[in-house]
Amino acid sequence: MEQELRQKEIQGGHALDVVTYGEAMAMFVAEETGDLAAVAHFTRRLAGAETNVAIGLARLGLKVGWLSRVGDDSFGRFIRASVQAEGVDCSRVVIVAGQTSAFQLKARAENGADPMVEYFRKGSAASRLAPEHFDPAYFLSARHLHATGVAAALSETSLAFAGQAIDFMREHGRTVSFDPNLRPTLWPSQAVMVEQVNRLACKADWVLPGLGEGKILTGHELPHDIAGFYLQQGARLVVIKLGAEGAYYRTADGDSGVVPGERVANVVDTVGAGDGFAAGLVSALLEGLPLAQAVRRGNRVGAFAIQVAGDMEGLPTRAQLDALVQS
Repeated sequence: MEQELRQKEIQGGHALDVVTYGEAMAMFVAEETGDLAAVAHFTRRLAGAETNVAIGLARLGLKVGWLSRVGDDSFGRFIRASVQAEGVDCSRVVIVAGQTSAFQLKARAENGADPMVEYFRKGSAASRLAPEHFDPAYFLSARHLHATGVAAALSETSLAFAGQAIDFMREHGRTVSFDPNLRPTLWPSQAVMVEQVNRLACKADWVLPGLGEGKILTGHELPHDIAGFYLQQGARLVVIKLGAEGAYYRTADGDSGVVPGERVANVVDTVGAGDGFAAGLVSALLEGLPLAQAVRRGNRVGAFAIQVAGDMEGLPTRAQLDALVQS
């Protein structure tokens, strides 16, 4: 196997630009505001931090693969078909007999407020992702790995898979981006969450926390100091999302700055903004754009995402993004 992997490294090019993994869910979005218990009509959509990023990257023209496990049920078939329809390679998405797929209920919020979400994911097929499901040849076919703290939080085996994937890609000279995407309810305690998420983040090349997440994870208040925490652990780049204010970046080489946010007249749904930011930033960095331009693209894609109901429906195509840049 090692000889086969080395041969793939020697061969020119990569089958994929980016590989990611994690749990996707069927999502039922309320068609009217109010208590979910009183809502009678829902629209089915797709949810999942990693698949949001994968779809965002694919719409921007990158070759993306997603590895996961889904149940042998209608939700699982819907999830796989939906992601695949976006041009994401799903050849390593396994349908597991006797296991279930996750889903969630999402309230309709008003005036751009964060909507309430109820999850039904405990014991799902994706939460049982484990180191024995790791496919080294598939990961090696990509030049970059995008990982998040969501998949790591699902179970002990999924946490072990996360560490294995990041270690493997770094050992084989691939770049790794990591978005903490904190989900406190999935962890046994905040202390465990901080310890385990930082353990993974400190292995990544590019760390992408939100400002609130950075405060929780590092104990620092200022973006400069939050970034410094990860740079001291070996990260090459830290980009901190500042919401409507844009994003702060700092590199191991001493470059730093703030890129202002994009103006959005009507905020519809803030969920997925960070995933859109990651898709924009990662795509630009892999294309070799200067750092400030890459952060600006992240802001722009994130701005697209919050103007449409749904987690990934607003993510732009390359043509839509280019039209905005040229306007």
